[in-house]
Order: sequence, then C-alpha cells, then structure tokens
Amino acid sequence: MPGILRQLSGLGGCTHPIRLAGHRTEHQVDITTGEIGPALRRLDSGDLPAGDLLVRCGNRRTTRCPACAETYRRDTFHLVTAGLRGGKGTPEEVTSHPRVFATFTAPSFGPVHNRPGTRACRCGRRHAADDPALGSPLDPERYDYESAVLWNAHAGMLWRRFTIHLRREIARRAGLTQRELPERARVSFAKVAEYQKRGAVHFHAVIRLDGPAGGETRPPHWASAELLGDAIRAAASRAVVPGPVLDGRNHTFAFGRQLDIRTIHGTDLDGGQALTDRAVAAYIAKYATKGAETATGTLDRRLRFVAELATLNLPQHAERLIRTAWALGARKDLAHLRLRAWAHMLGFRGHFSTKTRRYSTTLGALRTARAEWRRLQAAIARGDDPQPVDSEQTTLVLAHWTYAGTGLTPTEQWLSASLADTPNTHTPEGDDAR
Repeated sequence: MPGILRQLSGLGGCTHPIRLAGHRTEHQVDITTGEIGPALRRLDSGDLPAGDLLVRCGNRRTTRCPACAETYRRDTFHLVTAGLRGGKGTPEEVTSHPRVFATFTAPSFGPVHNRPGTRACRCGRRHAADDPALGSPLDPERYDYESAVLWNAHAGMLWRRFTIHLRREIARRAGLTQRELPERARVSFAKVAEYQKRGAVHFHAVIRLDGPAGGETRPPHWASAELLGDAIRAAASRAVVPGPVLDGRNHTFAFGRQLDIRTIHGTDLDGGQALTDRAVAAYIAKYATKGAETATGTLDRRLRFVAELATLNLPQHAERLIRTAWALGARKDLAHLRLRAWAHMLGFRGHFSTKTRRYSTTLGALRTARAEWRRLQAAIARGDDPQPVDSEQTTLVLAHWTYAGTGLTPTEQWLSASLADTPNTHTPEGDDAR
C-alpha cells in the first residue's frame, strides 16, 4: 500500500484529523547507570507522506465526525458492559450485585406536541415519529423558556445532589449512619445525558450496589435491587437545587415526575423478557454520541455572535432556546453559568457521560489498549519482531509537536473516501483491538 494510503488508513475514517508538525525520537536507557543510548527510531513529520502527523479528531458528535463518534460509542459500550458483566479489570462477580437501570427526566415547562401512546396529542393530531412538530410547544408564548434553559444549566448540580441523597437513603434503609455506609457498601454508577425533543436534558444511569471496595467485594446481605430502587425513588424526590431569583421570580430545580427504574438481570436469567446487560449498554452508548443538535436540530458548535442565528435555518423552538440562553448569559448574576458559551447546548455544560471510579474501566484505559494494539500491528507490518522486555532497560521518548491545522487536503479527502469502500483498511474496534 502506498505510504499516503497507509497513513490515511490509520485514521480509521476520521475526516477532520488534527495535523501536527514536529518529531519524535526513541532512545534506550539503562535504568541502572542512566546511560542514554543512540536513537532507536525517529519520526519526523516532514518525512511523512502527508507532510504532517495526522491524529484523529476524537470528536464524540456524530454530526461532526461519524468515525470518531462510532469509536466513542463502542468504547462507552465496553465501559458500561464491563460494569455489568465484568471484564477489562472488573470481576465477573458484579453480575450478582444489585443493579438497576434508571431514567431521570426534566419537569414540564409547558405542554408540547408528543405521541402519548394510543391517544392523540393535545393538539388533536396523531403525530408521525418523524414529525418535526414533536417537542415544540403547543403555545410558544406561554412556554417557560427561561426555566427550560436554567434547568439544563443546573442539571449537573442536581445529579450530584441526587447522589448525595441516594447514599443517605441507602444508609437509612440499612439501619446505618452515613459514616458507617462506606465501610459496608459502595454505590457505583455510569450515566449519560440525553436531550429530549423539547430540548431538556434527562439522564440514563446504570446504578450498582457493591461491597465497600467496589465491584471486587460482595455487597452486604441486606443489599437488594428492591432496596436500591426504593432508595433511588426517595433520593430523586428529595434532590432539589435552589436557583437564581430573576425579576422577583425564585427558580428551584428538581427532577420531573416521570422516573423509570428497572432491575437489570443477566442474560442467563431473563428468558428473553427482562432487561439484559447488553441491551442497557447499547442503549446508553447510543446516546453518548448525540448532543442537542440530534434531538432538537440546534447547533453542534459554539456561537460567536447571536447574529449568526439569522443565517441558520434552525427550528423556531431551538432558536428561541438559544436566544434565551444568550440573553440570560448577559446577566452578571448568572455569569458563573457561562450561558453564552453553552447557548448552542441550550445551557447544559455538563459531561455527557460520567461514572464513579470503581464502576469499571476507563475510556483512557480503552484508548491506551487500542493504541498499544496498533503499535504492535505497525511493528509487525515493518517486520520488527516484538522483543521481550529487558528489566534493566527502558525507553526514553523525546517529542516536540506543534499544531499545523485541521482537516484533509482535497486529494487526501478523495483517497480517504476510496479507503472507505476497501475491506480490511480500518483498524478493528472490537474486543480484539482492546
């Protein structure tokens, strides 16, 4: 394969790679004497076929880079699955721990067009699944846009408040004090944020009850999915975040009344009926790559000036949410919310996927494993035989890189597109690659 095609194939389909100029040199070092040996390998961007080192953009948004978003989705799937089934450093015993899948919604800010099961919408129509009217207010003038934006801005703080109450509620049901709970049990979770069509954030979470050291230890005898679900309901109802007072109106934020909690069973227990590990992981991973632009038709990048909205063909509901966030962002008493910087996200500035430390592996660990796999494949392609590690020697890497641009040249774009139809040009992203 020509050099330029080999370099482009290493991007795995990324269409907006980062271009870096510089060099990287590897030296062998004797850890006993500290003596640095001659250069083993040297990589210079000027010697590469593209003239630069090309690095994946790593954007998680499907609308920005489908290839990198797919990698992010698969990594999230493996991360969530490891916390449900074990593997990748997580013991398989977690399958016997109490586990639930919970969805937390936002409150109502006014009636919107929806599909309420077998009934017609409040507007009297039955909307198709792809009807652009879904999620938009029945009466935009009476819809509480201010509260909708501020809810998104406080959603991350509300989740944190919920986790505090959850531990308190579990301790109360176990007959323990809050100080005693960490010595008996630990709450582990992984969650993602999703935008509803009306533009409000809600959360999907896998919540697991472990022993004091996490998934490696058995939960106490009193731990059960029923106790965990009951504690989640109580904690969700108690979680409240006081908001700002704007023009004499006091804002307070809490979760909506719709709270869905389902017990997760292993694949050997469900009989094809109950919620499986794989179904939960796939559901969460799907939403990890989708932002507000996917659900509401809003922007997938920041605004510099609100006047830019005049040149964009956005749905009226999404545009009004953005303008509301921009206007609120001008208030000094709301400066800490950075609403103008996050107006394109309708006020939400939290992480789209988060987890507790002991839930499972990390995205960083998965990326490191994939990079090691790629380096091994590159060494094999060069004809280098992997050598056993010398305990008295290590490798010193000296590198200097500077940003040289973003994207591909027209010729590189054409070649990259041709690789998409060529089998076996992309690096595997499944279990073997990790």
